[in-house]
Amino acid sequence: MRRFVLWVFALCVLGGLGWAAYRLRDERQFASTPFGEGARLVVVPPGSGPHTLARQLSEARVVSDERRFFVHMHYFRRGKQAKAGEYEFDGPVTPDEVLGKLIHGEVKLYRFTVPEGLRMDEIAGVVGASGLCPSAEFLKLARDPATAKKLGVPASNLEGFLFPDTYSLSRGAGCLGTMQVMVGRFQRAWQEAQKHRLPSLKLDELQAVTLASIIEKETGQPEERPRISCVFHNRLRKGIPLGTDPTVIYAVLLENDFVWDGNLHKSDLLRSHPYNTYRNKGLPPGPIANPGQAALEAALHPIACDDLFFVSRNDHTHVFCPNLKCHEANVRKYQIDYFRRHKGSQGDRAAASQRR
Repeated sequence: MRRFVLWVFALCVLGGLGWAAYRLRDERQFASTPFGEGARLVVVPPGSGPHTLARQLSEARVVSDERRFFVHMHYFRRGKQAKAGEYEFDGPVTPDEVLGKLIHGEVKLYRFTVPEGLRMDEIAGVVGASGLCPSAEFLKLARDPATAKKLGVPASNLEGFLFPDTYSLSRGAGCLGTMQVMVGRFQRAWQEAQKHRLPSLKLDELQAVTLASIIEKETGQPEERPRISCVFHNRLRKGIPLGTDPTVIYAVLLENDFVWDGNLHKSDLLRSHPYNTYRNKGLPPGPIANPGQAALEAALHPIACDDLFFVSRNDHTHVFCPNLKCHEANVRKYQIDYFRRHKGSQGDRAAASQRR
Protein backbone atom coordinates (compact mmCIF):
# COMPACT_ATOMS: atom_id res chain seq x y z
CA MET A 1 0.00 0.00 0.00
CA ARG A 2 2.79 2.36 0.88
CA ARG A 3 4.46 1.68 -2.47
CA PHE A 4 1.20 2.43 -4.26
CA VAL A 5 0.90 5.80 -2.51
CA LEU A 6 4.47 6.67 -3.43
CA TRP A 7 3.76 5.79 -7.07
CA VAL A 8 0.64 7.97 -7.09
CA PHE A 9 2.58 10.81 -5.49
CA ALA A 10 5.38 10.47 -8.03
CA LEU A 11 2.90 10.47 -10.91
CA CYS A 12 1.24 13.59 -9.51
CA VAL A 13 4.58 15.34 -9.19
CA LEU A 14 5.57 14.31 -12.71
CA GLY A 15 2.17 15.39 -14.02
CA GLY A 16 2.48 18.72 -12.27
CA LEU A 17 5.94 19.23 -13.63
CA GLY A 18 4.77 18.30 -17.10
CA TRP A 19 1.83 20.71 -16.90
CA ALA A 20 4.11 23.48 -15.60
CA ALA A 21 6.59 22.81 -18.40
CA TYR A 22 3.79 22.94 -20.94
CA ARG A 23 2.44 26.21 -19.51
CA LEU A 24 5.92 27.72 -19.42
CA ARG A 25 6.57 26.63 -23.00
CA ASP A 26 3.19 27.98 -24.09
CA GLU A 27 3.88 31.24 -22.24
CA ARG A 28 7.30 31.64 -23.84
CA GLN A 29 5.89 30.88 -27.25
CA PHE A 30 3.09 33.42 -26.77
CA ALA A 31 5.46 36.10 -25.42
CA SER A 32 7.86 35.74 -28.35
CA THR A 33 5.37 35.44 -31.23
CA PRO A 34 4.67 38.70 -33.16
CA PHE A 35 1.05 39.46 -33.93
CA GLY A 36 -0.97 42.09 -35.81
CA GLU A 37 -0.72 44.16 -38.96
CA GLY A 38 -1.10 47.80 -39.91
CA ALA A 39 -1.36 50.71 -37.50
CA ARG A 40 -3.54 50.30 -34.40
CA LEU A 41 -4.33 52.98 -31.81
CA VAL A 42 -5.11 52.20 -28.18
CA VAL A 43 -5.97 54.78 -25.51
CA VAL A 44 -5.06 53.51 -22.03
CA PRO A 45 -7.05 55.29 -19.30
CA PRO A 46 -5.35 56.07 -15.96
CA GLY A 47 -5.38 53.19 -13.52
CA SER A 48 -6.06 50.46 -16.11
CA GLY A 49 -5.54 47.00 -14.57
CA PRO A 50 -4.40 43.80 -16.33
CA HIS A 51 -7.96 42.64 -17.17
CA THR A 52 -8.96 45.98 -18.73
CA LEU A 53 -5.68 46.33 -20.56
CA ALA A 54 -5.79 42.78 -21.94
CA ARG A 55 -9.34 43.32 -23.22
CA GLN A 56 -8.47 46.66 -24.87
CA LEU A 57 -5.39 45.27 -26.59
CA SER A 58 -7.23 42.19 -27.80
CA GLU A 59 -10.16 44.21 -29.19
CA ALA A 60 -7.70 46.50 -30.99
CA ARG A 61 -5.93 43.44 -32.50
CA VAL A 62 -2.67 44.35 -30.80
CA VAL A 63 -2.42 40.98 -29.02
CA SER A 64 -3.80 37.67 -30.25
CA ASP A 65 -5.39 36.37 -27.05
CA GLU A 66 -6.93 38.35 -24.19
CA ARG A 67 -6.67 35.54 -21.60
CA ARG A 68 -3.09 34.61 -22.42
CA PHE A 69 -1.98 38.26 -22.37
CA PHE A 70 -3.62 38.71 -18.96
CA VAL A 71 -1.78 35.63 -17.66
CA HIS A 72 1.47 36.87 -19.18
CA MET A 73 1.16 40.29 -17.58
CA HIS A 74 -0.39 39.29 -14.26
CA TYR A 75 1.76 36.26 -13.47
CA PHE A 76 4.94 36.60 -15.51
CA ARG A 77 5.29 40.40 -15.48
CA ARG A 78 3.79 41.07 -12.05
CA GLY A 79 4.40 44.57 -10.74
CA LYS A 80 4.69 46.13 -14.18
CA GLN A 81 2.25 49.05 -14.57
CA ALA A 82 1.16 50.48 -17.90
CA LYS A 83 1.24 54.28 -18.14
CA ALA A 84 -1.89 56.07 -19.33
CA GLY A 85 -1.91 57.65 -22.78
CA GLU A 86 -2.47 57.09 -26.48
CA TYR A 87 -0.32 54.37 -28.05
CA GLU A 88 0.25 53.40 -31.65
CA PHE A 89 1.35 49.90 -32.66
CA ASP A 90 2.49 49.38 -36.23
CA GLY A 91 2.90 45.95 -37.80
CA PRO A 92 3.50 42.69 -35.94
CA VAL A 93 4.62 43.10 -32.32
CA THR A 94 5.27 40.63 -29.52
CA PRO A 95 3.45 40.87 -26.17
CA ASP A 96 6.73 41.84 -24.50
CA GLU A 97 7.23 44.65 -27.06
CA VAL A 98 3.68 45.81 -26.35
CA LEU A 99 4.30 45.77 -22.61
CA GLY A 100 7.65 47.50 -22.99
CA LYS A 101 6.01 50.41 -24.82
CA LEU A 102 3.20 50.65 -22.26
CA ILE A 103 5.47 50.41 -19.22
CA HIS A 104 7.91 53.04 -20.52
CA GLY A 105 5.11 55.38 -21.59
CA GLU A 106 6.16 55.53 -25.25
CA VAL A 107 2.95 57.31 -26.27
CA LYS A 108 2.11 58.38 -29.79
CA LEU A 109 3.65 61.75 -30.64
CA TYR A 110 2.19 64.28 -33.07
CA ARG A 111 4.91 66.10 -34.97
CA PHE A 112 4.56 69.46 -36.72
CA THR A 113 6.92 72.14 -37.96
CA VAL A 114 6.23 75.88 -37.82
CA PRO A 115 8.42 77.94 -40.22
CA GLU A 116 9.52 81.45 -39.29
CA GLY A 117 7.12 84.25 -40.15
CA LEU A 118 3.75 82.47 -40.01
CA ARG A 119 0.79 84.23 -38.44
CA MET A 120 -1.11 82.51 -35.65
CA ASP A 121 -4.04 81.71 -37.98
CA GLU A 122 -1.56 79.91 -40.27
CA ILE A 123 -0.01 78.12 -37.29
CA ALA A 124 -3.49 76.97 -36.25
CA GLY A 125 -3.77 75.26 -39.64
CA VAL A 126 -0.39 73.55 -39.20
CA VAL A 127 -1.28 72.27 -35.73
CA GLY A 128 -4.72 71.18 -36.90
CA ALA A 129 -3.24 69.23 -39.82
CA SER A 130 -1.05 67.29 -37.38
CA GLY A 131 -4.15 65.90 -35.67
CA LEU A 132 -3.04 67.21 -32.29
CA CYS A 133 -5.60 69.97 -31.81
CA PRO A 134 -8.50 71.30 -33.96
CA SER A 135 -7.48 74.44 -35.88
CA ALA A 136 -10.55 76.45 -34.87
CA GLU A 137 -10.05 75.68 -31.18
CA PHE A 138 -6.35 76.54 -31.37
CA LEU A 139 -7.04 79.89 -33.03
CA LYS A 140 -9.85 80.75 -30.61
CA LEU A 141 -7.56 80.17 -27.65
CA ALA A 142 -4.64 81.99 -29.29
CA ARG A 143 -6.82 85.09 -29.74
CA ASP A 144 -8.16 85.00 -26.16
CA PRO A 145 -6.59 87.61 -23.84
CA ALA A 146 -7.10 85.19 -20.92
CA THR A 147 -4.81 82.66 -22.63
CA ALA A 148 -2.12 85.29 -23.16
CA LYS A 149 -2.33 86.30 -19.51
CA LYS A 150 -2.20 82.70 -18.31
CA LEU A 151 0.91 82.02 -20.40
CA GLY A 152 2.70 85.20 -19.33
CA VAL A 153 2.55 86.91 -22.74
CA PRO A 154 2.72 90.75 -22.60
CA ALA A 155 -0.02 91.19 -25.22
CA SER A 156 -3.73 90.56 -25.73
CA ASN A 157 -3.14 87.46 -27.88
CA LEU A 158 -0.35 85.03 -28.80
CA GLU A 159 0.66 86.58 -32.13
CA GLY A 160 4.45 86.80 -32.15
CA PHE A 161 4.92 84.45 -29.18
CA LEU A 162 4.29 81.05 -30.83
CA PHE A 163 7.89 80.24 -31.58
CA PRO A 164 8.77 78.69 -34.97
CA ASP A 165 10.26 75.24 -34.43
CA THR A 166 9.59 71.52 -34.83
CA TYR A 167 7.47 70.02 -32.06
CA SER A 168 6.58 66.45 -31.06
CA LEU A 169 3.77 66.29 -28.52
CA SER A 170 1.33 63.71 -27.22
CA ARG A 171 -2.42 64.13 -27.60
CA GLY A 172 -2.59 64.72 -23.87
CA ALA A 173 -1.01 68.14 -24.42
CA GLY A 174 -4.20 69.43 -26.04
CA CYS A 175 -4.51 72.92 -27.52
CA LEU A 176 -3.53 74.84 -24.40
CA GLY A 177 -0.63 72.51 -23.64
CA THR A 178 0.65 72.89 -27.19
CA MET A 179 0.56 76.67 -26.86
CA GLN A 180 2.29 76.47 -23.50
CA VAL A 181 5.16 74.50 -25.04
CA MET A 182 5.46 76.95 -27.97
CA VAL A 183 5.40 80.01 -25.72
CA GLY A 184 7.93 78.34 -23.45
CA ARG A 185 10.17 77.83 -26.47
CA PHE A 186 9.73 81.53 -27.32
CA GLN A 187 10.72 82.55 -23.79
CA ARG A 188 13.98 80.61 -24.08
CA ALA A 189 14.67 82.24 -27.46
CA TRP A 190 13.89 85.68 -25.99
CA GLN A 191 16.32 85.15 -23.14
CA GLU A 192 19.00 84.16 -25.65
CA ALA A 193 18.25 87.22 -27.81
CA GLN A 194 18.49 89.45 -24.73
CA LYS A 195 22.14 88.48 -24.41
CA HIS A 196 22.78 90.32 -27.71
CA ARG A 197 20.77 93.46 -26.88
CA LEU A 198 22.56 96.76 -27.43
CA PRO A 199 22.76 98.64 -24.11
CA SER A 200 21.34 101.77 -25.73
CA LEU A 201 18.24 99.98 -27.08
CA LYS A 202 15.15 100.75 -24.99
CA LEU A 203 12.44 98.61 -26.62
CA ASP A 204 10.37 96.52 -24.22
CA GLU A 205 9.50 92.87 -24.94
CA LEU A 206 6.30 93.54 -26.90
CA GLN A 207 7.91 96.32 -28.95
CA ALA A 208 10.96 94.19 -29.74
CA VAL A 209 8.86 91.20 -30.80
CA THR A 210 6.70 93.49 -32.93
CA LEU A 211 9.77 94.87 -34.70
CA ALA A 212 11.22 91.36 -35.06
CA SER A 213 8.01 90.18 -36.73
CA ILE A 214 8.25 93.01 -39.28
CA ILE A 215 11.91 92.20 -39.96
CA GLU A 216 10.95 88.54 -40.40
CA LYS A 217 8.29 89.39 -42.97
CA GLU A 218 10.49 91.86 -44.87
CA THR A 219 13.32 89.46 -45.70
CA GLY A 220 14.20 85.80 -45.75
CA GLN A 221 17.89 86.59 -46.08
CA PRO A 222 19.66 86.14 -42.72
CA GLU A 223 22.46 88.58 -43.60
CA GLU A 224 19.93 91.35 -44.33
CA ARG A 225 18.04 91.25 -41.07
CA PRO A 226 20.42 93.39 -38.97
CA ARG A 227 20.53 96.03 -41.72
CA ILE A 228 16.78 96.14 -42.16
CA SER A 229 16.58 96.44 -38.38
CA CYS A 230 18.95 99.41 -38.62
CA VAL A 231 16.66 101.12 -41.17
CA PHE A 232 13.65 100.74 -38.90
CA HIS A 233 15.53 101.87 -35.79
CA ASN A 234 16.74 104.96 -37.70
CA ARG A 235 13.19 105.75 -38.76
CA LEU A 236 11.83 105.27 -35.25
CA ARG A 237 14.52 107.56 -33.87
CA LYS A 238 13.81 110.27 -36.47
CA GLY A 239 10.03 109.99 -36.17
CA ILE A 240 9.62 108.78 -39.78
CA PRO A 241 6.77 106.30 -40.43
CA LEU A 242 8.11 102.79 -40.95
CA GLY A 243 6.16 102.51 -44.22
CA THR A 244 6.31 98.73 -44.45
CA ASP A 245 3.94 96.70 -46.62
CA PRO A 246 3.61 93.65 -44.33
CA THR A 247 1.95 95.74 -41.62
CA VAL A 248 -0.59 97.08 -44.14
CA ILE A 249 -1.27 93.53 -45.33
CA TYR A 250 -1.87 92.55 -41.71
CA ALA A 251 -4.34 95.44 -41.36
CA VAL A 252 -6.21 94.21 -44.44
CA LEU A 253 -6.26 90.68 -43.02
CA LEU A 254 -7.60 91.85 -39.65
CA GLU A 255 -10.43 93.75 -41.32
CA ASN A 256 -11.35 90.82 -43.58
CA ASP A 257 -11.13 87.91 -41.11
CA PHE A 258 -7.77 86.87 -42.57
CA VAL A 259 -9.03 86.63 -46.14
CA TRP A 260 -6.90 88.47 -48.72
CA ASP A 261 -6.66 88.34 -52.52
CA GLY A 262 -2.87 88.68 -52.44
CA ASN A 263 -2.78 92.15 -54.00
CA LEU A 264 -1.82 95.31 -52.13
CA HIS A 265 -3.71 98.31 -53.49
CA LYS A 266 -3.09 102.04 -53.19
CA SER A 267 -6.34 102.32 -51.23
CA ASP A 268 -4.87 99.93 -48.66
CA LEU A 269 -1.95 102.29 -48.12
CA LEU A 270 -4.42 105.08 -47.34
CA ARG A 271 -6.47 102.87 -45.00
CA SER A 272 -6.99 104.31 -41.52
CA HIS A 273 -5.85 101.48 -39.29
CA PRO A 274 -3.48 101.14 -36.29
CA TYR A 275 -1.34 98.67 -38.28
CA ASN A 276 -0.93 100.99 -41.27
CA THR A 277 2.68 102.13 -40.83
CA TYR A 278 2.44 104.45 -43.84
CA ARG A 279 -0.07 106.65 -42.01
CA ASN A 280 1.07 106.12 -38.41
CA LYS A 281 4.46 106.80 -36.88
CA GLY A 282 6.12 104.30 -34.60
CA LEU A 283 5.53 100.59 -34.21
CA PRO A 284 2.10 99.02 -34.75
CA PRO A 285 0.18 97.80 -31.68
CA GLY A 286 1.63 94.28 -31.79
CA PRO A 287 3.43 91.63 -33.83
CA ILE A 288 2.22 90.76 -37.33
CA ALA A 289 3.73 87.26 -37.39
CA ASN A 290 5.84 84.90 -35.30
CA PRO A 291 9.56 85.68 -35.67
CA GLY A 292 12.44 83.26 -35.29
CA GLN A 293 15.66 83.56 -33.30
CA ALA A 294 17.61 85.52 -35.92
CA ALA A 295 14.88 88.15 -36.30
CA LEU A 296 14.60 88.57 -32.52
CA GLU A 297 18.35 89.11 -32.27
CA ALA A 298 18.33 91.52 -35.22
CA ALA A 299 15.59 93.60 -33.57
CA LEU A 300 17.70 93.92 -30.41
CA HIS A 301 21.05 94.33 -32.16
CA PRO A 302 20.87 96.26 -35.46
CA ILE A 303 24.09 97.02 -37.28
CA ALA A 304 25.28 100.63 -37.40
CA CYS A 305 24.16 102.34 -40.63
CA ASP A 306 22.79 105.61 -42.03
CA ASP A 307 20.13 103.93 -44.18
CA LEU A 308 16.54 105.10 -44.14
CA PHE A 309 15.22 103.22 -47.19
CA PHE A 310 15.37 99.83 -48.86
CA VAL A 311 13.69 98.35 -51.90
CA SER A 312 13.45 94.84 -53.29
CA ARG A 313 15.67 93.78 -56.17
CA ASN A 314 12.98 91.21 -57.02
CA ASP A 315 15.42 88.36 -56.32
CA HIS A 316 14.65 88.06 -52.58
CA THR A 317 17.33 90.62 -51.68
CA HIS A 318 17.18 94.38 -51.10
CA VAL A 319 19.19 97.48 -51.95
CA PHE A 320 19.58 100.14 -49.24
CA CYS A 321 19.85 103.93 -49.31
CA PRO A 322 20.54 106.71 -46.81
CA ASN A 323 18.49 109.39 -48.60
CA LEU A 324 15.40 109.85 -50.74
CA LYS A 325 17.24 110.73 -53.98
CA CYS A 326 19.16 107.45 -53.90
CA HIS A 327 16.02 105.54 -52.99
CA GLU A 328 13.91 107.04 -55.80
CA ALA A 329 16.57 106.01 -58.31
CA ASN A 330 16.43 102.44 -56.97
CA VAL A 331 12.64 102.42 -57.07
CA ARG A 332 12.71 103.41 -60.76
CA LYS A 333 15.30 100.74 -61.52
CA TYR A 334 14.04 97.83 -59.46
CA GLN A 335 10.30 98.52 -59.30
CA ILE A 336 8.84 100.81 -61.96
CA ASP A 337 11.14 99.88 -64.87
CA TYR A 338 11.28 96.25 -63.80
CA PHE A 339 7.51 95.78 -63.79
CA ARG A 340 7.09 97.73 -67.01
CA ARG A 341 9.50 95.31 -68.66
CA HIS A 342 7.64 92.36 -67.24
CA LYS A 343 4.24 93.90 -67.99
CA GLY A 344 3.03 93.26 -64.46
CA SER A 345 0.21 95.09 -62.73
CA GLN A 346 2.37 96.14 -59.80
CA GLY A 347 1.97 99.91 -59.93
CA ASP A 348 0.55 100.13 -56.42
CA ARG A 349 3.39 98.04 -54.99
CA ALA A 350 5.96 100.23 -56.73
CA ALA A 351 4.24 103.26 -55.27
CA ALA A 352 4.42 101.65 -51.85
CA SER A 353 8.12 100.96 -52.22
CA GLN A 354 8.73 104.55 -53.31
CA ARG A 355 7.14 105.82 -50.13
CA ARG A 356 9.11 103.48 -47.87
